[in-house]
Amino acid sequence: MDVLIHLFVGLHIIGIAALLGGFFTQMKAMGQGTARFVPAMLHGALTMLVTGVILVGLNQADDQSVNNIKIGVKLALLIVILGLVYVKRDEETVDKRLFGAVGLLTMANVFIAVLWT
Repeated sequence: MDVLIHLFVGLHIIGIAALLGGFFTQMKAMGQGTARFVPAMLHGALTMLVTGVILVGLNQADDQSVNNIKIGVKLALLIVILGLVYVKRDEETVDKRLFGAVGLLTMANVFIAVLWT
C-alpha cells in the first residue's frame, strides 16, 4: 500500500508542478497584461484533484489518520483554482489580479500541505 500511496504523491506533485509551472511561465506576460491560463494549468489542477481524492481514500483504507479539516480547506482552494482556470481557459488574456490570485491560491495550497501538521 505504501508504494501505491507514494506513487500517487508523486503524481500529485507533478500536478502541482504543472499548475505552478504554467503560472510561472506566464508571469512576464502578467506584468504586460497579456497573461492567459495555459492548458498545463488546467491539466495540473485536474491532476491535483484526482490524485488528492485518491490519496485520501488510500490513506483511509490503510488506517492512517487523515486531517479532514486540512483536506477540506485544500479541496476548497483547489475547487476555486480549478473553477477560475476552467472558466477563463479560452480567453486570450486574463486580468492580472485574477491570474495572480490563482498563483497565490496555488502556493497557499502547497504551504498548507507542507506546514499544517
